[in-house]
Amino acid sequence: MRRAIAAPNKTLQMFRRIFAFLLLAWLLGFAWFAVLLPQPADATKTDGVVVLTGAGGRIERGIEAVREGWSRKMLVSGVDREVRPEELAVEYDIPASLMECCITLGYDAVDTRTNAAETAQWAINNKMKTVRLVTSDWHMRRAAFELETSIDPDIEILRDAVTSEPSFAMLFLEYHKFLLGHVARWLDL
Repeated sequence: MRRAIAAPNKTLQMFRRIFAFLLLAWLLGFAWFAVLLPQPADATKTDGVVVLTGAGGRIERGIEAVREGWSRKMLVSGVDREVRPEELAVEYDIPASLMECCITLGYDAVDTRTNAAETAQWAINNKMKTVRLVTSDWHMRRAAFELETSIDPDIEILRDAVTSEPSFAMLFLEYHKFLLGHVARWLDL
């Protein structure tokens, strides 16, 4: 009788340990994700800069990269189809000459994964070897992961995070999107 009872207890203990280990790994991962947010990059030069639309400060940072000569071209990925280049120029005080030569509006992306695909194609079309990725600090890890899996591996990506003050809920959601992205790639989905 005792042996029959002992076996399920050992199995239960094993499942508890596995669950505890996974919970600890999840908690430590979330702490890393939330506390050690990516930082802005320095003035390192790149062939191009890609700005993922969304939270404030991103487009301004991309324009700064072009104006300061850190990058020669800029893609704004995920632009609403109703936005025209002239409207963007007025909104961000961009001279027409800079819009004409250096800034492309990407209308094809609707999420982070399609931002990466749009950026990869833009980088190929413009024969880029280096790309500065601009997005919010809380979004950077997932955006960089998606871009690294979509872009030519010979193209170097410089992460340039825009500092923000994300809420706990935003970090919690983004962490799980980040994890799901890794699982989806692992399962080849």
